[in-house]
Amino acid sequence: MAVKRSPQKRPDRIPSASTKGQGHRSRLRERFLRSGLDGFLDYEIIELLLTLCTPRRDCKDPAKEAMRRFKSLQGVLEASPQELCQVPGIGSKNLLGITLIKAVSDRYVQQRLERKNPLTNATELYAYLVHRIRDKHRECFEVIFLDAKNRVLCTDTLFTGSLTASAVYPREVVDAALRNRAAALIFAHNHPSGDPDPSTEDVNVTRQLVFACRAVGIAVHEHLIMGAGRYFSFADHGMIARMNQEFDLRRPSPVAAGEPGY
Repeated sequence: MAVKRSPQKRPDRIPSASTKGQGHRSRLRERFLRSGLDGFLDYEIIELLLTLCTPRRDCKDPAKEAMRRFKSLQGVLEASPQELCQVPGIGSKNLLGITLIKAVSDRYVQQRLERKNPLTNATELYAYLVHRIRDKHRECFEVIFLDAKNRVLCTDTLFTGSLTASAVYPREVVDAALRNRAAALIFAHNHPSGDPDPSTEDVNVTRQLVFACRAVGIAVHEHLIMGAGRYFSFADHGMIARMNQEFDLRRPSPVAAGEPGY
């Protein structure tokens, strides 16, 4: 007589590491779609960006290591592609999410300011400049070019490195202003030390720039120095006005210059 054997149960399938990773990244994406970044830790934001171009591998460890190396979310977003590729688990392909989001964010903030008068939108101007240069590891000299109605035409990083008289060339600033048909300019640069107070060199360079621009009929409205959580405004401290007065006093009168008086 044949003995009936009860059917054997198949052992439960143990989920693979890739399956676990897929489930985790799906939950991250669902959280974001449901409530944005509320409740996300900074490393989870980096992890989510890495998953955009990482098909299966878990991205949590590379995200945490990137945060450890660069100290903050801003530090990771400001890191160069070469620096990011030194983090284990981050390579030339899956860093696209990190670099793309930074570039898109820059473009978005820039377009919010374009064709507006930054002199009456100080909050947006500050937010724009903070976004561009606050966390740079080297000094970056930005020029915002304005039209005759003080609307933003464009912005350009003209110089990188220590801000000295030998590094910032007034002729290049004037040439760039003429190329962009600018009627006025706003200058800004960052202090990587975090202290926005101007140095003697900052003041001297600003004076040279104001004089060079005034000589060709271009106004300088402002020079902002960005630090850690605060900034220094040459205009607010009356320094731009005094430099303009100094230029007017030094400029020879038409009669003294041999021109006919009226």
